[in-house]
Amino acid sequence: MALEPRANFWIEKDGEVVLSTWRVALLEAIAETGSITAGAQRMNVPYRVAWQKVHEMEERLGIPVLETQTGGVGGGGARLTPEAQRYVERFRRFTAGLEELVRQRFQETFADEA
Repeated sequence: MALEPRANFWIEKDGEVVLSTWRVALLEAIAETGSITAGAQRMNVPYRVAWQKVHEMEERLGIPVLETQTGGVGGGGARLTPEAQRYVERFRRFTAGLEELVRQRFQETFADEA
């Protein structure tokens, strides 16, 4: 069985995770589905976990990341605030190519075991 590298990227503020690959994927799932519930389902986590992570991001970033609507026949809805959209875009630009760089460095370092 060959060795394979794994990497996870996140941004912290005061030692606490603010944005991570998983958290950004959650925000994208909420944006694409239009609700926290559906976004949580897409990420395969309970609503409570999704809401907790959204709340943590808002507290740590100091901005609302979601605009929510209440009521109506189908319940509410949610969409990313413009500020959250910018954070998602910036995080994706930051992480673009990092996994490939990790793979390349791994190959250079562990070529005889890969």
